[in-house]
Amino acid sequence: MPSGASSDAASGTPSPTPVSPLEQALHAARALVLADLAAGEVAAADVVSLVEDSVAQRRWWVGQWPDGVEFVAGLVAQDVQDALLERYGRWPLCPVCGSGDPHALDVEPELGPDPHWVCHKAGVRVAAVGALGSATGGRTSS
Repeated sequence: MPSGASSDAASGTPSPTPVSPLEQALHAARALVLADLAAGEVAAADVVSLVEDSVAQRRWWVGQWPDGVEFVAGLVAQDVQDALLERYGRWPLCPVCGSGDPHALDVEPELGPDPHWVCHKAGVRVAAVGALGSATGGRTSS
């Protein structure tokens, strides 16, 4: 039996090890940000690595501040957005503003639950983190 797994005494089959709230939050954050990246067709292997790097850093961060677990999704989205800006450019581009210079959406709240992408120029909430595909028809970058 793998370490960390327990056995169901009645059937003798391994029962799954419970996943901690921290790991649940980290897995959810990873999935939400990957969904937004996939919607924008920018989920290449090197970009997915940026997500994994952020998740690892946020695992440590929440270990230091357990009350921050509900903020992880927004923080991972911001981390990936910052890393993409340094390497490739702005992401995700605003799908709301049809004219003017292309600009990125921002995550709000910067540190809080229920993170969402907003356009500050138009003053609108575009989509929850993880739901850019439904808000933009699957296109969030050019």
